[in-house]
Formats: sequence, C-alpha cells, structure tokens
Amino acid sequence: MIRDNPRDILLVTGMSGAGKSTVLNALEDMGWEVLDNLPVRLIDRLLAPMPGGRGDDADRPLAIGIGAQTRDFDPDRLIRLINRLRSDDGHDIGTLFLDCAGAELERRYSETRRRHPLALDRPAADGIAQERELLAPLRNWANRLIDTTSLGSNALAAQIRTTFARAGLGEPTLSVMSFGFARGLPRDADLVLDMRFLRNPHWDEALRPGTGLDPAVARYVADDPAYTEAMAAIDQLLLLLLPRYRAEGKSYVTIAFGCTGGRHRSVHVAERTAARLRAAGFSPTVAHRDLGAAPQDSLEGAPMVPDRDRTPQPGTQVK
Repeated sequence: MIRDNPRDILLVTGMSGAGKSTVLNALEDMGWEVLDNLPVRLIDRLLAPMPGGRGDDADRPLAIGIGAQTRDFDPDRLIRLINRLRSDDGHDIGTLFLDCAGAELERRYSETRRRHPLALDRPAADGIAQERELLAPLRNWANRLIDTTSLGSNALAAQIRTTFARAGLGEPTLSVMSFGFARGLPRDADLVLDMRFLRNPHWDEALRPGTGLDPAVARYVADDPAYTEAMAAIDQLLLLLLPRYRAEGKSYVTIAFGCTGGRHRSVHVAERTAARLRAAGFSPTVAHRDLGAAPQDSLEGAPMVPDRDRTPQPGTQVK
C-alpha cells in the first residue's frame, strides 16, 4: 500500500575516500535531513509513519550515507529493501554512487594517514580492491554515478549543489543591518557599505531627534543628489552577488550599512534595501544595531562650512 506523501530520499554510497562526507555535508547545508552509516535494518523503521501524523522533517528530502563500514551492510539486501520501499510505500529513492580510481584513493589515504576500513592491518590497496568487489552490485544498480578522481572537495560540493538543489531549501540566511562607524564595525558583516556620503539629518535640528524610520528623515536623505544613482548601483550589486553566494553554498550573508552614528542614514537605507530585496524574492531580516544610541554631536563631527562663511569674530587674530 502506497503511503500518503512519500519521502524524497537519496542513498549516498560508494568507495571509501571518494567523498561521501563532502556530499553529505553539502546536502545538509542545502537543508536536507542527513543520516550517515544508519544500519540497513533500521531504514525501514526510520521511514515508518509517525504516530499521529508525519514528523517535523517529513517534508525535507532525506539523504542516507551508507557503505562497506556500515553495520550489517549487504548490497543485495539493500537493493531488495529499496525496491520494496519504492513499490510498496511509494518513496522516491535515488542512489548516488561515488567512484574513484584506485591510485587516487591510495594517494588520499597516504596523505591523510588514515587506514582503509577494510584493511586496518594491510596496505590500503588491498582494502580498495576488496571494497570495489563488494560494492560492484550497488555500483551497477545505482541511478547516479559521480567519478571524483579529478574532483577536489570544493568542486564536488559545487556539483552536488547544482544537481540536488530543491526549491525553498539551501537559501542563505540573509540579514540587513545598520550601524554607526563611531561605535565600531560589525564583526559578522560580509558586505559593508558606507552611507556617510549622503546628507546628514543630524545637523537639522528638527530631524535630529528622529531616526531613519521616520518619513521626514527618509525624505531628507533621499533628496541627496547622489541618492538615486547610488541606490540603483547598490541594488544591482546585491542582485548580482546574492545568487552567487547561494551557488557557493554560503549559509549566512549579512549586509551592513553604516553611517556616523547609526541612527539616520544607515537605518533608512537598510530598510529601503530590505524592501527591494523582498520584492526581488529574498527574505531578509533587518536589525539596527545602534538605533537606540543617544544622538551625540561629538560622534557626528562638525558639519562642513565653506571658508567664505567663517567670519572672524572681533578681536580674533587671523593666521
């Protein structure tokens, strides 16, 4: 009997040293539920319906790492189990086999000084040959195969992200924040954009008590002659970079906008940019690090005054 809402499952197997850990880590970073070296006899139990309904992770794709070192591993038994789970329960189960040339596997074991799990007291070449023979039925049966002989870990992870991406999974956690340079740079920022080139509401007595969240302050900042062109360039930059960060598997991206005190210009631009990103399909959170700080002229610095307006006071010696 086929169950309601069967799971999307990927079995990850192959030669020891061929990159199974890299694949599982990449899938986990993409939002998959990942289990490694689960005994074959427990797979049935794992996929059994939860009492009272589906579990919290039932809608996430599931990756199960399994190999020659897994307890009660038997390729023929595993193939029979997967066929039964497909036909009886309707689970969508794919099998990814990671292969690698023997000479490259020997080199990897030599470099890492690890022992092959099937040759703890013998040369790695003996374990590799034994494992290749053991896994032959699974390799011939698998519906996906990646040869990692010439792939580094970064290239392999990139290929996994491209091949096994799922809509709504693996999106970087995107944060937009404002801050004041006078109180230091945020340590976790990936991109820092300086808004101190915009006109400063701090020097307008009516606007000084407000913040970048106030419409009057926002209008004042947006009236700067450079504002429109600068914001368009920032939008273009972010819409170029964010998909690239996702493709590289970056889990967190923080965009920080700074001004002097962190209350006016940076706050407005952070809010405005977050709204643009939401309209483009992203889901940023917004934080204003220094919004609660009290205004302070010594932090803002004196406004620029043209030399012609600096009239000497009587009795003042001009040098």
